[in-house]
Parts: sequence; C-alpha cells; structure tokens
Amino acid sequence: MTIIIGFVITVGCIIGGFMAMGGHVDALFQPFELVIIGGAGVGAFIMGNPLKVVKDSGKALAEAFKYSVPKERHYLDVLGVLYSLMRDLRTKSRNEIEAHIDNPDESPIFQSAPTVLKNKELTSFICDYVRLIIIGNARSHEIEALMDEEIETMMHDKMKPYHSIVAIGDSFPAIGIIAAVLGVIKAMAKINESPEVLGGLIGAALVGTMLGIFLSYCLVNPLTSQIKIVRGKQHRLYIIVKQTLLAYMNGSVPQVALEYGRKTISNYERPSIDSVEQEMMNPGGGAERAA
Repeated sequence: MTIIIGFVITVGCIIGGFMAMGGHVDALFQPFELVIIGGAGVGAFIMGNPLKVVKDSGKALAEAFKYSVPKERHYLDVLGVLYSLMRDLRTKSRNEIEAHIDNPDESPIFQSAPTVLKNKELTSFICDYVRLIIIGNARSHEIEALMDEEIETMMHDKMKPYHSIVAIGDSFPAIGIIAAVLGVIKAMAKINESPEVLGGLIGAALVGTMLGIFLSYCLVNPLTSQIKIVRGKQHRLYIIVKQTLLAYMNGSVPQVALEYGRKTISNYERPSIDSVEQEMMNPGGGAERAA
C-alpha cells in the first residue's frame, strides 16, 4: 500500500508541477519512448541474469508490493516449534525426535505451526540442525560456524534479485539518453520543417531523458529498497532458530533458550514474554494467525 501511495504522490507532484508551470500534459505522452527505455531495460535484465534469478525477481517484487514480512504469529510459531523440539530433546528418545524431523508434514509439532510448515526452507533448516544435535558429536561452536555459513549463503541467494534490479535501475538514465538521441535523430531528419514541428520533435526526445531518470530514481530504486527490507525481515526467522538452538546446546533450559531467540527480533515487532509463555502452553493458539 505504501508503494502505491508513494507512487501516486510522486507522479502527482511531477505532473502537477509541470502543469502549474504552464506545460501541456499531452507533450509528456510519448509511448514509444517508454517502449524503447522499458524494453531495453527488461531485455538487458534478462540477458544479465539466470532464469532462476529472473523468476525470483518477480516473486521479490510481489513480496515488496504486499509487504510480506513476518508478523507476530510467524515469530510465535517459530518459537513454539523450537520449544516443543527442545522439550522433547530433554525428555524423549532419539527415535521419537527423529519421527518429527524426518517427516515434519506429519508431525503434530509442525502441524501446530502452519506458518513454519508452509516455509519449506525454514522447516528444513530447523530439522537439519535438530538432527545434528541428536547425533551429539558436534560442538556448539562448530554448529554455529556451519549455521553462519548457511545463513550467509541463503541471504546471498535471496538478495540476488535486489542486486540485479538495482543494476538495471542504475542503467535507466543512460538508456533514457539512448531514447533521447534517437528522438534527436528523428528531429534532424526533418530539419526543413517549421520551428513548431521541430520543437515538438525535440521536446518528445527530451521526454526520453526524463523517463529514464524517473524510472531509475522514482520507481526502481524505491522498489529495490523495499525488496531489501522485506527479504531481510524474512531472513530474521533463521537468526531466531540459530540463537535459540545454540543457547540450548550451551546448556540453557528451553524457556531460557527461547529468550535468546526472542531478543534477536526488532523491539517494535518482538512478541511479549507473556505471548511466548502462552505459546509454550498452547502451541498455535496464541495470537491471531496471519493470512
């Protein structure tokens, strides 16, 4: 919603200011300039990135528009799953724990946390490291190093759309110059026409420069900033898992280990201690579920 509101304000101020100066809006309507700039940008983006990154970029843009960041229910579900697993690690046999992590789709622990189960990468991350804890040979600092490496790799992959779209956004002003030069070439081909005709052609060419700058700084850059924010917040769930499990491996009881994870959440998004305690007593039944 904020993206749409911001875009409307930006376009309204630009066009409104132009009209207030006595400009005619029809002079800005140059669809073929937009075809040149937009088409060249999209084509260059496809040439410069693997198909997987192109597809993920579409997904990242959709997430930015929807602002698909974790809500309180997501955090509580992660903490609830971790608490249940750590509690069982202390009281149940290895076979009983393996039944949960080998087939999480059928596990009552994961079924009580649908937002976790829906996130296959996060579910796999939790199961993999609980399995390493069960084996019992790895030290906590070794697990921490492995977690850091995996989290860094995942974050690198998740940010590929951001870096790719930023690169194209930075190129739009230069592509706008290409469109402007083509417009000037068209105008020069009609050098014998009247000044009124030439003025219109040169004005249309300059619209290309304006569109390139507008697309870069008023559209693509804000969108990429939103992508970075959204994907960074989504990645916070893995940090919660990391800190909680490491605290447990270092000897903390499950209730205390959860606090290590809870403290990694931003202060204005962090569930209260009471909410976490309620989640431990009634997994999946605390706050209202996110859609």
